[in-house]
Amino acid sequence: MKRGFTFSPPVTVVVLAISFIYFSTLFVFIDRWFGLMSSPGIMNAIVFTAVALMCITNYALAIFTDPGRVPSTYMPDIEDSENPIHEIKRKGGDLRYCQKCSQYKPPRAHHCRVCKRCILRMVLLLGSLTIDPLKDEQQVGGPFRTVYIVAGLLLFPLSMALTVLLGWHIYLILHNKTTIEYHEGVRAMWLAEKGGNVYSHPYDLGAFENLTTILGPNIFSWICPTSRHKGSGLRFRTAYDKSISASL
Repeated sequence: MKRGFTFSPPVTVVVLAISFIYFSTLFVFIDRWFGLMSSPGIMNAIVFTAVALMCITNYALAIFTDPGRVPSTYMPDIEDSENPIHEIKRKGGDLRYCQKCSQYKPPRAHHCRVCKRCILRMVLLLGSLTIDPLKDEQQVGGPFRTVYIVAGLLLFPLSMALTVLLGWHIYLILHNKTTIEYHEGVRAMWLAEKGGNVYSHPYDLGAFENLTTILGPNIFSWICPTSRHKGSGLRFRTAYDKSISASL
């Protein structure tokens, strides 16, 4: 069942910010630096528009793509020899059970308060050198000065935040981790080291296999993701499966 459209303040703010940055860059910065009708202006406008469309497309996919749900008939099989990993509660040692959904949770699944259901793999929370700066500063006045100031106030913190988030998610993808699994892994690593053992993330299959598992086997779909995920989402390949396959 598809959800109806609802007003979301965060999404509205992001859309307005993207729209302001796009139009101000196109009709103020590129137009003043190169001229929109010049060859460099047209080239920059085309490239920037393509990048903007990719950002909007990926953002729309992130919003409207169904994150998946746990089947109502799901029941963990602790005797399944092909699935050596059964996540348990940190307190009590029982199999993970969602009180809000009233059903068991498969590995890597967590409850999302926004979607109001358990999600199968929950993940939380990038001029011209010929311009005379003095001359350009003298020409900037009135509404253009306001656009420069607002664009600077938007672009600087957004660039810093998105750069940090990009690096963080590249790290998570290369290690096949969700944000929740990272924080749980820190605690598991501490407990393992305390007991004299070495902890390794069970879903880490190596950088390349992690990339293809998350982004898809087709490299061309990594820029604009269109391929579907493999498998049901109830079970994920682990390092144990890889070691067994190698031994056979």
